[in-house]
Amino acid sequence: MVAAAGVLGGVLAVTALGGTSDAATGGSGAAGQTPAPADRPSAAQTADAAKATQGAEDVSDAHVKITPGWGAHDVGTHDPVRVTVSNGKLTKVTMTAVATGAEIPGTRSADGTSWKPDSPLKRATRYQIAAEAHDAKGRAAHENATITTVSPANDFIGHVSPQDGSTVGVGMPVTVTFDKAITDKAAVQSQIQVSSSSGQRVVGHWLNDGRLDFRPETYWKPGSTVTVGLNAGGVQKTVTFKVGRSQISTVDAKTKRMTVVRNGKTIKTIPISSGSPEHPTYNGRMVISEKFRHIRMSAASVNLTEKDGKPSYDIAAVPHAMRLSDSGTFIHGNYWGADRIFGKVNTSHGCVGLKDVRGGGDAKQPAAWFFDHSMIGDVVIVKNSDDKTTLAPDNGLSDWNMPWSEWVAGSTTN
Repeated sequence: MVAAAGVLGGVLAVTALGGTSDAATGGSGAAGQTPAPADRPSAAQTADAAKATQGAEDVSDAHVKITPGWGAHDVGTHDPVRVTVSNGKLTKVTMTAVATGAEIPGTRSADGTSWKPDSPLKRATRYQIAAEAHDAKGRAAHENATITTVSPANDFIGHVSPQDGSTVGVGMPVTVTFDKAITDKAAVQSQIQVSSSSGQRVVGHWLNDGRLDFRPETYWKPGSTVTVGLNAGGVQKTVTFKVGRSQISTVDAKTKRMTVVRNGKTIKTIPISSGSPEHPTYNGRMVISEKFRHIRMSAASVNLTEKDGKPSYDIAAVPHAMRLSDSGTFIHGNYWGADRIFGKVNTSHGCVGLKDVRGGGDAKQPAAWFFDHSMIGDVVIVKNSDDKTTLAPDNGLSDWNMPWSEWVAGSTTN
C-alpha cells in the first residue's frame, strides 16, 4: 500500500503483516535470541520434580542455525538467507511470507546440511522460517526466525497487525510498526483511521517512535468488525478483521489456578505453576500474540548458565506455547514437572506452566485443551504474583495496562 507523504520526505507504505495465526505450529525455536522464552523448571521444585527436570529432554546433537537471525530488519533482497545444521541433517524447512501465507520455494543441499531460497526475496516483506533437523540418533532439533526485508530508499514501511480477514480475540490491539523512527507523528497518524462496527471510540497511541497502536477504552465487543484505513496522496487501502468470542483467562499466582471465562461464563479452572518467588510472573493484562505447538527454550536466551558455561536448561520442544510478552513470558505445557506441583508450587522463571506430556500429543491434557481453545488476541490476566514491577504496555501486546486517560494523552490526533 503506497501513498505519497511529502511531510515525511518519502513514501509511507503500509502493509498488512502478521502475528495473527498459529506460528510455525510444526515446531519452532527462539533460543539464544531476544525476545526469547524465559521459563525453565526451577530449583524450587520438589526433589521428584527436580529429577524430572534433569532428564526432561534428551537433547539432540543437531544444532540448527538460521542466517540472518530472529528479528532481523532491513535484510537485503539478495542477502544470503541460509539454514544450516551441524551434527545432523535437515528434515524440513518452511519459509513463508507472513502477510499472504505463501510458501517460498527453496533447495536443500545434497548432504542435507543446508537450505536456501530459490529466488531473491521481495522488498518490505516479513518472512517466517521454521526448520527441523535430526541427529544420528533420530533426535529432533528445531529453530525459527522472523525477518523483514529492506524497504526502498527513503520509504517508511508500516507493518499492520492483525492480518486482513483474520479473526482475533477481544484484546487484540491494532499495531502499526515502522522500520524507521517517525518524527512527524501527527502527520503519519492522521493518515490512518481505525473504526469498529460496535461504535466504540478507537484512539491511537504512540508507544515509541516506531510503534503506533489503536484500541478502544475497553476490550473490543465480541462479534464486531474493525476496519483500518489509510487515505493519503489519493491512495486508499483498507484492512478489516473480525473480533471473535470473548475469552478472558485469569491466573491467580497465589491460589495457583487459572480461571477461563468465555462470554462471561466460567468454562474451566486449570491448576497452574507460575513464576517462582525468585522469578515471579508479571502481574497485569497480557494478550496472546503467537502460538507454537512446539518451541525450543534455552537458558542461553536469558543468560542463565552453569559453572561450566553451559545453559542451565535447554528443552528442544516445549509443547503448546503461547507468547504473552516480548521479553519472554509464555503460557505453555510442562511435562517435566511432577504432577503435584500444578496447583501447589510456583516453579518457573516467569512463565505460566500447564500440565502436559512430552510431545504434546495428548489432547486431554490441560495445556492441550487451553491451546486448542485459545486464539491470537485472547486476554490472559495475572494477579497476586510477587512481581513488583509494572508491565510496560509495549512489552508484547500489553496496551491494556495503560490507563485510558494516559492512552488518549499519547495520541497526536485526539
